[in-house]
Amino acid sequence: MDVDAFIEVHRGDWERLDHLVRQRRLDGAESDELLVLYQRVSTHLSIIRSLDPESALSGALSMRLSRARTRFTGARGNALEDLARFFVISLPAALYRVRWLTVAIAVVFVVVAGLYARWVLGTPGVIQALGSDEDLRQYVEQDFVGYYSENPAASFAGLVWTNNAWIAVQAVAFGVTGFWPLYILYQNAQGIGLAAGMMASYDRLDVFFLYILPHGFMELTAIFVATAAGLRIFWAWVAPGRRLRSEALAQEGRALITVALGLVVVLLVSGLVEGFVTPSPLPPWLRLTIGFLVLAAYWAYTLILGRRAVLAGHSGDLDAADRGAGVITA
Repeated sequence: MDVDAFIEVHRGDWERLDHLVRQRRLDGAESDELLVLYQRVSTHLSIIRSLDPESALSGALSMRLSRARTRFTGARGNALEDLARFFVISLPAALYRVRWLTVAIAVVFVVVAGLYARWVLGTPGVIQALGSDEDLRQYVEQDFVGYYSENPAASFAGLVWTNNAWIAVQAVAFGVTGFWPLYILYQNAQGIGLAAGMMASYDRLDVFFLYILPHGFMELTAIFVATAAGLRIFWAWVAPGRRLRSEALAQEGRALITVALGLVVVLLVSGLVEGFVTPSPLPPWLRLTIGFLVLAAYWAYTLILGRRAVLAGHSGDLDAADRGAGVITA
């Protein structure tokens, strides 16, 4: 077979296939044409391979077919584009949707923690029940502060990051129970309140806030956000509105599990603050300012990008192509 003549006869099909692959959008006729040309060029490749499987022409046709196959099978977008979409649209939209519930949960948390602290301070016998005077003094004068510096900063930051990220993921993933997020919230409020009460009883409340707030501003907010997302998933199951119960649960679950993934990054930042800023010799005002700026950055990200994404119609859910059909269709 005269290869040069074969190339001249079929060059038009190959170039047309390349042109269709490069087009951003294809209408119905062009899509059909793409499939026909793909089959035709596959036949050409078979002929060439039967003559010389290692030729340059064989490799060129293989590349053409690979690009065409990627086009009509629906290739995934660029990974960096997907990552940018997640952080610029999906995550802020999901965080924005639970903003008011996050604030309400924060208020409840502070009230519960405050009641526990007041109970410790105002109820005779509670302090004694928590431990001996010697043990409590050891805690408030050494152990409370020493906890933040007894391990190297990097390993301590990694430890608190993984622990808090695991708690946040649980709060979102098990939110459908309606119980687990509230249990996590209550446990944390109880622990914070008891610690505050013990520190206050020995006139060390200033030390308590100095070592809790720099990282606690963001760390606790992340727990509030995770709880809000979990409860929102639970409420979609309880009150689906006009949607099917399974449909509502699937939509909110997909959209708000985004929060769990995003909080892994947020808690990494708070973990770094807890490991490197909280126990540092920096002036108290600077440690508190750093913690507050991290919190302010979170809320700016949520309110500015989140509002823009929600107004554009995004909820944090997957795109239609990724989430598939909502009901069985024939």
